[in-house]
Amino acid sequence: MGFWEAFLNWLRSLFFKQEMELSLIGLQNAGKTSLVNVIATGGFSEDMIPTVGFNMRKVTKGNVTIKLWDLGGQPRFRSMWERYCRAVSAIVYVVDAADRENMAIAKGELHDLLSKPSLTGIPLLVIGNKIDKPEAFPKQSFTEVMGLKTITDREVACFMISCKNSTNIDSVIDWLVKHSKKKN
Repeated sequence: MGFWEAFLNWLRSLFFKQEMELSLIGLQNAGKTSLVNVIATGGFSEDMIPTVGFNMRKVTKGNVTIKLWDLGGQPRFRSMWERYCRAVSAIVYVVDAADRENMAIAKGELHDLLSKPSLTGIPLLVIGNKIDKPEAFPKQSFTEVMGLKTITDREVACFMISCKNSTNIDSVIDWLVKHSKKKN
């Protein structure tokens, strides 16, 4: 059975490409653009320029093409988040897990965004970035501080990563690929 299943999957891959569209949002300096670059190139750069407005990048991983909307996190751009999150395959919310001063703001912005009726049911991937820093929250504390267990109207996943060290990036990519939707 394993051989035939593998053969059928290979045959399907010749004819069916999967595509997904994601919005990466979060406060400024959370590491959204760094995450896009690490996913796209496998490399990290210290010299990142903050995103002003938005950037779009397409990345192909196997049979999946991922269209990534990297949205600016400065207060003046947060009102645009909802517009770019409608009808996406998943919302990816990136948080600087070491920025304890802004954690309440990050939580408030996330929960405010998720209260929008147009975003109901869209899967959510919350990423705690910068776990390479000693002041970063551990996953359990991060989950509590962000109030992730109170989000019940959609699938919620959480990964703790370091773009700088490429820690857990493969887990994020696996989750994204698993949640890709076929376009008809």
